[in-house]
Amino acid sequence: MASRLFIVSLLLFSLAGTCYGEVLFSSLTRTLLVSASPKQGSVLKAGDDNITVTWGLNQSFPVGTDGEYKNVKLKLCYAPFSQKDRAWRKTVDNLKKDKTCQFAIVARPWDMSKTDQSFVWTIERDTPTATYFVRAYAYNSAGQEVAFGQTTDGKKTTNLFEIQAITGRHTSLDIASVCFSAFSVVSLFGFFYMEKRKGKSSSKK
Repeated sequence: MASRLFIVSLLLFSLAGTCYGEVLFSSLTRTLLVSASPKQGSVLKAGDDNITVTWGLNQSFPVGTDGEYKNVKLKLCYAPFSQKDRAWRKTVDNLKKDKTCQFAIVARPWDMSKTDQSFVWTIERDTPTATYFVRAYAYNSAGQEVAFGQTTDGKKTTNLFEIQAITGRHTSLDIASVCFSAFSVVSLFGFFYMEKRKGKSSSKK
């Protein structure tokens, strides 16, 4: 009997260890209001354009709703259109396996004294071309997601915007390439000139 109890306890302990730290998106309450500056259908350029993001607690919830919130993270997330047939962007309910929001915008301590906070983010140069929205996660002291908010609706069809990736070479690289080529040509001519002078000096001797 004792051995059976030990085995059952061990199995329960293993199961608890496996489940610990795993949070399902479906278990989170949408208590945060999040807005972003791009309008529906806007087209932004990676490396050049900025996005102003504003977030805060939805004031329709009771006072103290955010009592366990310690930090908030804002992320850039793929819209369903840009996830289709792309398993590496797949939405999964288990947030540890979810690939929807792969780009960090900003992380800040949660400030209960402020109704809203905002941040101006310059779109990273390596952001791929896709359609996006912005999502915020609130975290507790254990670093687990406990609430969220996003700029789009539940079906992720509204307030979406597009980001265009950088294509071709950057201007500064082109300038450097031209300068290097010019220097190479000048050096080559200088080399031939010096060799020619050496040849003339040898013939006179």
